[in-house]
Amino acid sequence: MPEPDDDATARASATVTALHEALVDHDLGPFLATPCGILAPLLGRLADDPRADYRVVTREDNAVGIAAGHALAGRPATVLMQNSGFGLCVNALASLVVPYALPMLLVVSLRGTGVDDTPENAGMGALTAPTLAGLGVRHEMLDAEHVPEQIARLARVVREERRPAALLVAPEQLGWRP
Repeated sequence: MPEPDDDATARASATVTALHEALVDHDLGPFLATPCGILAPLLGRLADDPRADYRVVTREDNAVGIAAGHALAGRPATVLMQNSGFGLCVNALASLVVPYALPMLLVVSLRGTGVDDTPENAGMGALTAPTLAGLGVRHEMLDAEHVPEQIARLARVVREERRPAALLVAPEQLGWRP
């Protein structure tokens, strides 16, 4: 397996830093996460940051439920997961979060896309964005060149419009390699 070049590594590190800072600066915590190799660099930064209220949750649908409770209490949360776990959350999103306009940010890694050509992840890789669209959840692909502006935009959806939004992260954007 070839090693990533120094430029790609530096770009991924800069993206992780920008994303971490933007999420924390926009006070989008608590951050409820399930383990994910693609999001691991970001999760590590959040876990090490005393400003971030970071919690590991064992199931993605449970993390969405906890975030729903925070939203009902007046404090939107961020749920970080890979798209296979997003599949577990569709019913909670469709029957609770979307109809009751519960504000939360979803950060979803896109297994089965980009450099991840594993056949077991291809289905959810193809279905994540269309499922969010079908639910009416505003979603954007992470734009490494404009992370602060992008998170500000999604934070406005969550905080001002009081509804869910999602940020989709391709595997290579944070430095993940097969």
